[in-house]
Amino acid sequence: MKTLAILTLTTLLLTGLAGCGQKGPLYLPDDAPADEQSSQASE
Repeated sequence: MKTLAILTLTTLLLTGLAGCGQKGPLYLPDDAPADEQSSQASE
């Protein structure tokens, strides 16, 4: 039981630390229009 508690706390700690420092928009950016993608590929 003690091992399970330590494992749970460790998992929660690592999960919390993984989220620290994440910056930027909290949404997925829109895809670029198809015209721009095709013109960039030909260059």
